[in-house]
Amino acid sequence: MIAEQYAFFPALNATLNGTSAVLLLTGRGLIVRGRVAAHRVCMIAAVAASALFLGCYLFFHYKVGNIRFLGEGWVRPVYFAILISHVTLAIVIVPLAMITLRRGLTARFDKHRAIARWTWPLWMYVSITGVIVYFMLYHWFPHS
Repeated sequence: MIAEQYAFFPALNATLNGTSAVLLLTGRGLIVRGRVAAHRVCMIAAVAASALFLGCYLFFHYKVGNIRFLGEGWVRPVYFAILISHVTLAIVIVPLAMITLRRGLTARFDKHRAIARWTWPLWMYVSITGVIVYFMLYHWFPHS
């Protein structure tokens, strides 16, 4: 059971992940249309949303610990496959996003584009699967 004062964190974290996904999608659409300044704003906002998520996530798990998944049967391996890929790629995406952001902000656009081709889809995956993990853990198979 999650202590009442920390109960809002999972929904906040899912919202921050979802916000990051929307900003990433919007930013991608903007750069395709040549709107560089708006793209920059979206991507910086996506970094901020993801950084805020990471801080809230770490604080929550420091205070509450691990939350056990209660689903049974075929859904358990599905959940853990999503969770393991999400966590692994979340670790990978941090330095990738920082390098990609730095290259964009320092106008090294050829190198920025080269790494962004990898960063963007991985970051989208992490953001979307973060929301899926939240729903599986707290809504589809909730704790009493």
